[in-house]
Amino acid sequence: MAQALVRFLTAQKTVVDGQTVPIFAGVFAIFGHGNVAGIGEALYQARETLPTYRAHNEQSMAHAATAYAKAMRRRRMMACTTSIGPGATNLVTAAAVAHVNRLPLLLLPGDVFANRRPDPVLQQLEDFGDGTVTPNDAFRPVSRYFDRITRPEQIIPALARAMTVLTDPADCGPVTLALCQDVQAEAYDYPASFFEERVWTSRRTRPDEDELAAAVTALKAARKPVIVTGGGTLYSQAEGTLATFAAKHGIPIGETQAGKSAIALDDPLGMGAIGVTGTGAANAVAEEADLVLAVGTRLQDFTTGSWALFKADTHRIIGLNTQPFDASKHRALPLVCDAKVGLELLSHALGDWKAPTSWTDKAIAGREAWLKTASRYTDASNAELPSDAQVIGAVQRVGKPTDIVVCAAGGLPGELHKLWQAGAPGGYHMEYGYSCMGYEIAGGLGVKMAEPDREVIVMVGDGSYLMANSEIATSIMAGAKLTIVVLDNRGYGCINRLQRATGGESFNNLLRDTRHDVLPDIDFAAHAASLGAHAVKVKSLAELEAAVTAARGHSRTSVVVIDTDPLESTDAGGAWWDVAVPEVSQRREVEAAHAAYVQKKTLQRVGD
Repeated sequence: MAQALVRFLTAQKTVVDGQTVPIFAGVFAIFGHGNVAGIGEALYQARETLPTYRAHNEQSMAHAATAYAKAMRRRRMMACTTSIGPGATNLVTAAAVAHVNRLPLLLLPGDVFANRRPDPVLQQLEDFGDGTVTPNDAFRPVSRYFDRITRPEQIIPALARAMTVLTDPADCGPVTLALCQDVQAEAYDYPASFFEERVWTSRRTRPDEDELAAAVTALKAARKPVIVTGGGTLYSQAEGTLATFAAKHGIPIGETQAGKSAIALDDPLGMGAIGVTGTGAANAVAEEADLVLAVGTRLQDFTTGSWALFKADTHRIIGLNTQPFDASKHRALPLVCDAKVGLELLSHALGDWKAPTSWTDKAIAGREAWLKTASRYTDASNAELPSDAQVIGAVQRVGKPTDIVVCAAGGLPGELHKLWQAGAPGGYHMEYGYSCMGYEIAGGLGVKMAEPDREVIVMVGDGSYLMANSEIATSIMAGAKLTIVVLDNRGYGCINRLQRATGGESFNNLLRDTRHDVLPDIDFAAHAASLGAHAVKVKSLAELEAAVTAARGHSRTSVVVIDTDPLESTDAGGAWWDVAVPEVSQRREVEAAHAAYVQKKTLQRVGD
């Protein structure tokens, strides 16, 4: 069965830039007793046609596979296999990352014996009331499709359905096939047709005529339209179409975390980041907008300012999305279709219609004002402890337009969303759907595997570095050179700032505010060097620029460490975020924060 599964995977193809290539670029594997004899032997036989990569952490290898799929704009993907038990459950967090971000990921964890003869087998979880439950049931809520293979012939329909989900623009997400370990080793007379080559291409759904007509009518009535572009624009490869649409019709564009890098740096209608971590320019036009064209975005709370950003009483939303669930959020007029096709048809139907010149000019002026404001936060400085924004500025100054920056959690995503200037599509790779600490380094590995000719710069805080760093070694093994910039603020600086902003006292976030006998003196550079990286700690922004420049010439992964200020953040731009504050407290600071929270909640347009 395992051999048949692997042979099936090698027969699945896709088309990228006019070339037919395997849709599965490889398999990340950590073997244990639950998969080494079955799928491990099968992968060995196919090692020349389906490469197997050895990782150091199951969650991290699935993060790398997810990042690969995102960098490939969902056109190609990877699979991950683990043993039964902890190896399998280590994948669950990564599955949630792929699920939230609508990214294809094939998970092949080992499972219990279907015949139950050695029951309970090593690492088997026993449910006293249900003999069919295994730890792999934890994958059900974080998989788009889940199946447990208890007979060898079951992979025939299961893999067919898996491929349909993995390649569907609306239902795309992780697929889990839990492979009972005895069944992996069982033979079956599979039909030859099961192994025939199949080429999968991206489906470009066309809109319903009535939905398109309603969207056109709404746009033509708008006086202050705004576009919000999400990850779906990039997955559709519609960034050029979007720029043309905006220019023709005079509509400013705000970018979500997933949608950033869709708009060129010099596009006058690119307002930059929108929402809680948005620019002053994007949020200003969003607050006034009477129509929001949401393209390929799931409109999560950071984008909508917890339903408080779009303030105009008469505003409408058009949800242009392949997934009806997303297209209909916030009582939107749904326009269920592919982003590229939908924008082309919308533009054709709109003809010569343009937003009022006064609105377009106001947006462009706001953009120019924001760029001047932002530069004050990123300019060079001699600060002993620079801010995250100043570090971002230093890395940007020595960067190239083709660079890709990778990040995921903490305060850095907000600063990067506002301040990073992505030079080319895909140049901004942020995992902010699940905001998963520990994604950064593994994600950088996956991005580099997808984009080997581009420089990949991972920006990571000390907290995330400590949580998951083992794939530094994997990057060196794979020849996937990264530049990793570690910003050490000695703790969880972002959450400490949020704690203070909601009236709390600094507690259990910065290391100095934890229960401790001795504070650790962590040498990140020495640690990274022990994993095989070229590593250095710098003492200033000037030294940082020199080190990042030097890293371009290194043949293996480089890690650059710099101490930063845990308290400083960019206070320009941004929007409110709903973080509940206790109604009752013995502390006056909390009472004051709650009063402010109650006032802000009045701005929410619940259900709108």
